[in-house]
Amino acid sequence: MPDSQKKSEAPKENEDQNGHSEQNGHRDGSSVLDRFMHVTERAAQIFVSPDRGDIEAPVVHKHDAYEQASEDELRTFEVETDSEGHHYAVRKDKP
Repeated sequence: MPDSQKKSEAPKENEDQNGHSEQNGHRDGSSVLDRFMHVTERAAQIFVSPDRGDIEAPVVHKHDAYEQASEDELRTFEVETDSEGHHYAVRKDKP
Protein backbone atom coordinates (compact mmCIF):
# COMPACT_ATOMS: atom_id res chain seq x y z
CA MET A 1 0.00 0.00 0.00
CA PRO A 2 1.48 3.46 -0.87
CA ASP A 3 2.50 5.76 1.96
CA SER A 4 -0.23 8.26 1.10
CA GLN A 5 -2.93 5.61 1.68
CA LYS A 6 -1.61 4.35 5.04
CA LYS A 7 -3.70 5.26 8.01
CA SER A 8 -1.94 7.56 10.41
CA GLU A 9 -1.24 5.81 13.64
CA ALA A 10 -2.47 7.40 16.82
CA PRO A 11 0.36 8.57 19.05
CA LYS A 12 1.27 6.16 21.80
CA GLU A 13 0.40 7.03 25.37
CA ASN A 14 2.59 9.89 26.64
CA GLU A 15 3.83 10.73 23.11
CA ASP A 16 3.09 13.84 21.11
CA GLN A 17 2.46 13.88 17.37
CA ASN A 18 6.21 13.89 16.66
CA GLY A 19 6.86 10.81 18.77
CA HIS A 20 8.48 12.62 21.68
CA SER A 21 7.69 11.05 25.01
CA GLU A 22 6.52 13.00 28.02
CA GLN A 23 7.09 12.08 31.62
CA ASN A 24 5.69 13.98 34.56
CA GLY A 25 4.21 16.51 32.17
CA HIS A 26 7.61 17.44 30.71
CA ARG A 27 9.00 16.37 27.36
CA ASP A 28 11.73 13.76 27.83
CA GLY A 29 11.42 14.06 31.60
CA SER A 30 13.18 17.40 31.92
CA SER A 31 11.72 20.80 32.49
CA VAL A 32 12.81 24.12 31.09
CA LEU A 33 14.17 24.97 34.53
CA ASP A 34 16.27 21.79 34.60
CA ARG A 35 17.77 22.61 31.20
CA PHE A 36 18.39 26.23 32.26
CA MET A 37 20.11 25.11 35.47
CA HIS A 38 22.31 22.71 33.49
CA VAL A 39 23.38 25.49 31.12
CA THR A 40 24.14 27.95 33.94
CA GLU A 41 26.06 25.33 35.89
CA ARG A 42 28.16 24.57 32.84
CA ALA A 43 28.77 28.30 32.22
CA ALA A 44 29.88 28.74 35.83
CA GLN A 45 32.39 25.91 35.45
CA ILE A 46 33.85 27.59 32.38
CA PHE A 47 33.82 31.27 33.36
CA VAL A 48 34.28 31.32 37.15
CA SER A 49 37.81 31.26 38.44
CA PRO A 50 38.34 28.32 40.81
CA ASP A 51 41.02 30.26 42.70
CA ARG A 52 39.13 32.58 45.00
CA GLY A 53 41.72 32.85 47.73
CA ASP A 54 41.14 32.59 51.45
CA ILE A 55 37.63 33.83 52.25
CA GLU A 56 38.61 34.30 55.90
CA ALA A 57 41.47 36.69 55.08
CA PRO A 58 40.81 40.41 55.66
CA VAL A 59 40.30 42.65 52.65
CA VAL A 60 43.42 44.59 51.74
CA HIS A 61 42.77 48.15 50.53
CA LYS A 62 45.61 49.53 48.48
CA HIS A 63 45.82 53.31 48.46
CA ASP A 64 47.54 53.94 45.16
CA ALA A 65 47.91 57.23 43.29
CA TYR A 66 44.71 56.71 41.30
CA GLU A 67 42.63 56.13 44.41
CA GLN A 68 44.18 59.16 46.09
CA ALA A 69 43.35 61.34 43.05
CA SER A 70 39.74 60.08 43.12
CA GLU A 71 39.40 60.90 46.82
CA ASP A 72 40.85 64.38 46.22
CA GLU A 73 38.32 64.98 43.43
CA LEU A 74 35.40 63.76 45.56
CA ARG A 75 36.38 66.17 48.34
CA THR A 76 35.45 69.03 46.00
CA PHE A 77 31.77 67.98 46.11
CA GLU A 78 29.07 68.28 48.74
CA VAL A 79 26.05 65.99 48.79
CA GLU A 80 22.80 67.87 49.14
CA THR A 81 19.23 66.65 49.52
CA ASP A 82 16.22 68.45 48.05
CA SER A 83 12.74 68.69 49.62
CA GLU A 84 11.67 65.45 47.89
CA GLY A 85 14.57 63.46 49.30
CA HIS A 86 16.69 63.31 46.12
CA HIS A 87 20.45 63.41 46.63
CA TYR A 88 22.79 65.24 44.31
CA ALA A 89 26.35 66.53 44.30
CA VAL A 90 27.28 70.18 44.20
CA ARG A 91 30.83 71.30 43.57
CA LYS A 92 32.21 73.29 46.49
CA ASP A 93 33.43 76.79 45.82
CA LYS A 94 37.20 77.02 45.85
CA PRO A 95 38.43 79.29 48.68
